[in-house]
Amino acid sequence: MASGSKKVILAALVGNSLIAITKFLAASITGSSAMFSEGIHSLVDTGNQVLLLYGMKAAKKPASERFPFGHGKEIYFWSFVVAILIFAVGAGISIYEGIHHIRHPEEITSPMINYVVLGLAMLFEGGALYIAVKEFGKVKGKMRTIEAVQKGKDPTFFVVLFEDSAAMAGLVIALLGVSLTQITGQLFWDGLASIFIGFILAGTAIWLAYETKSLLIGEGAPRETVENIKRLANNHPAIEKINEVLTLHMGPDFILANISVEFKDGQQLGEIERNIHALTEEIKAAHPRIKRVFIEAEDHSTAR
Repeated sequence: MASGSKKVILAALVGNSLIAITKFLAASITGSSAMFSEGIHSLVDTGNQVLLLYGMKAAKKPASERFPFGHGKEIYFWSFVVAILIFAVGAGISIYEGIHHIRHPEEITSPMINYVVLGLAMLFEGGALYIAVKEFGKVKGKMRTIEAVQKGKDPTFFVVLFEDSAAMAGLVIALLGVSLTQITGQLFWDGLASIFIGFILAGTAIWLAYETKSLLIGEGAPRETVENIKRLANNHPAIEKINEVLTLHMGPDFILANISVEFKDGQQLGEIERNIHALTEEIKAAHPRIKRVFIEAEDHSTAR
């Protein structure tokens, strides 16, 4: 999964870097507000990919005394930062630039340059989006896209997918804005396209922030995983009752499980230790993402 998400990010990084340069060159030559906003969009996306790569690298740092469960949540933090940057920088500048262009219109020169650049950008962005969709498809399986995003624990997949999808939508709007400006002679359309691009970025950022927030705060394992842990424990001959199962995602591939159980009476301390070890190994074998298991021996009335 990590190699797949890294492949997606690298593809988007290369594509957005090339696109940003060409868009800014076209904006400087033609004076198009929509093209300038698209340049900002691609520049923000490029920076975002750098942050995601850094987050993936930081998440691999080994556990230490200060961080006994590792740094897996680094990727959640940097994904949230990406959402904030898209909203504050990408959406903010695009909307501001659009309003400024409507209030103080400037003539667009050499519109053909915009068409060429937008066509190339669609080609590059389409390639990056294809890779993102293909890799995301491997993760989501038969689930619907929205369901897969909600259940996904590796935000790098859907962050890049959302970014690339928003980028394609922005390119279409920029193309419409430039075309309508040339056809009607009204410079208003170019500025309006820039504002719409800003709204697309803002909506993308809000959705990304919402999806990564729960992971950053501390989301538990899927219900199916928790229920299976309960089944494994209930099937264990030494356990009388399951009091509680608490789980926490410490990273995309690291789940922490804390289980409170009541053991059957008459067992010696050595027997309980062996049973705890056996149950721990069963849980880890059934769910490879569960890296740490803590089993508490508690009386049911005490646990309540």
